[in-house]
Amino acid sequence: MHADNQATPVASKDAGSGLQYLTFSLGDEVFAMDIRTVREIIQYGAMTAVPLMPEFVRGVINLRGAVVPVIDLQSRFGREVSQVGKKTCIIIFDASKNGEKTELGLMVDAVSEVIEIPNAQIEAPPQFGASIRRDFIRGMGRVSGGFIVILEPERALDIEDMALLVEQA
Repeated sequence: MHADNQATPVASKDAGSGLQYLTFSLGDEVFAMDIRTVREIIQYGAMTAVPLMPEFVRGVINLRGAVVPVIDLQSRFGREVSQVGKKTCIIIFDASKNGEKTELGLMVDAVSEVIEIPNAQIEAPPQFGASIRRDFIRGMGRVSGGFIVILEPERALDIEDMALLVEQA
């Protein structure tokens, strides 16, 4: 476990606009999440496995003395467990539970950039055909002639929902 993971500061968190999103990839797909929930991005490093956890919980890391669970986002979406590559990193973000914030780490294949997506360029989640559960999707951002899936972290990474999965395992 490394407490000295090199952190990448996150771009300006303009709390008023809500239009800035951190984009990242899982395989060939690009996803985004509201930058205001992102605390930092760290390099993938050693972590401690926790027994009896579902496959999508990769383990915990020591982040400046705090124990932070790391979720394999690919696996959380019901896919194969992610393979660690040169660009694999962990997005540290604030998850909410009953109004309280908890730090979680998201293991992703690579972080791309912070982009602005105007509200007018965000469409409703598709009714069918999405590669992940519809309730995990906040919207579809139109960017450069294509779409980026904007995650709804309160649903996709709901702590109570994940805890129920652990209890059922």
